[in-house]
Amino acid sequence: MASSGHLNMRILDTYIAKHILYQTSISVAVLVGLFMFLTFIDQLSDVGTGRYGVLDAIRFVVLSLPRTLYEIFPMSALLGSIMGMSALAVDSELIVIRAAGVSVVRLTVSVLKVGALLALFALILGEFVTPYSETMAQRGRAQALQENINQQSDFGLWMRDNKSYVNVGEVLPDLSLLDVRVFEFDDNGRLRSLVSAENGRYLEEPQRWRLEGIEQTLIDKEKAESKSALAAYWRTDVTQDILSVFLIRSDQLSAWQLFKYIQHLRDNGQETEAYELAFWTKIVTPLATAVMVILAIPFVFRSVRSGGFGRSLFIGIMLGLSFFVLDKGFGLIVQIFDFWPFLGAVLPTLLFASIGAYFITRVQ
Repeated sequence: MASSGHLNMRILDTYIAKHILYQTSISVAVLVGLFMFLTFIDQLSDVGTGRYGVLDAIRFVVLSLPRTLYEIFPMSALLGSIMGMSALAVDSELIVIRAAGVSVVRLTVSVLKVGALLALFALILGEFVTPYSETMAQRGRAQALQENINQQSDFGLWMRDNKSYVNVGEVLPDLSLLDVRVFEFDDNGRLRSLVSAENGRYLEEPQRWRLEGIEQTLIDKEKAESKSALAAYWRTDVTQDILSVFLIRSDQLSAWQLFKYIQHLRDNGQETEAYELAFWTKIVTPLATAVMVILAIPFVFRSVRSGGFGRSLFIGIMLGLSFFVLDKGFGLIVQIFDFWPFLGAVLPTLLFASIGAYFITRVQ
């Protein structure tokens, strides 16, 4: 009997998961399609600048899809869960399940299993897919907008600076540079010197780049001479504005990369609040997805009593939008008033988790 009961619960879990995942996929398709369309409209204003054409705009929109999906995934999970559970309610299947002795707690466990699966998907998306795709999207767009810049992801950022070619290994979020190499040519196209630097930072005074850890090789027809220096100023037409389009933004980094970068900033006595907020948001988003799924249960039951699939869907949309706004709003508040970044990332999720737990206890 116990084995039979266990099998029945597995069937129930699978059946509920099938409905929720199906409806979640529909909500994802609708929301992602809407956001992609808005992004494409926004990109049309840059079409015609440099070599940026309609195909480049489409490429940018497609590569931005994982980031868009990651940002709206908790809302999509909530809508999908509400629609999936409401579909069971409309066909009176929830009533039958309850009449068969399945408690609200056991239903919550079934839904939580789906939430865990969706949370895992969000984790993989945020850690492994979004950082790569968003970097490619931003760099491809910048390459098309800036004709004198060529970005190849495997070989860093390449720029032409008068008679020199500049290679930057990485542009960090604070616009500091790593692994800088400058190849200078003469009027005949022969390599005259090679300068390599470990890192570089733009100084407001005297408004120049300062390179550190420098190795310079001077080349003439007869010999090559090498020398080194701790630091030197770099005379160049390469500005911060040019490099800013290639910087790695906090939302392009994985949680592990953010963690390492925060340590780097702390070691150098720099502010870390914005990156701590991004780090904790990366950690909390998969949990927020699971919370959104659980939140569907009490509101579906309450809507079933008061009548209507439309009511459930309306509640889901309002809750999803509320979470989206609060999630962004708390982040801004934390940065403005210098609160602990962890609070800005976790408070919206805790708030909605508390609301869900409260209403679940009130479901009979």
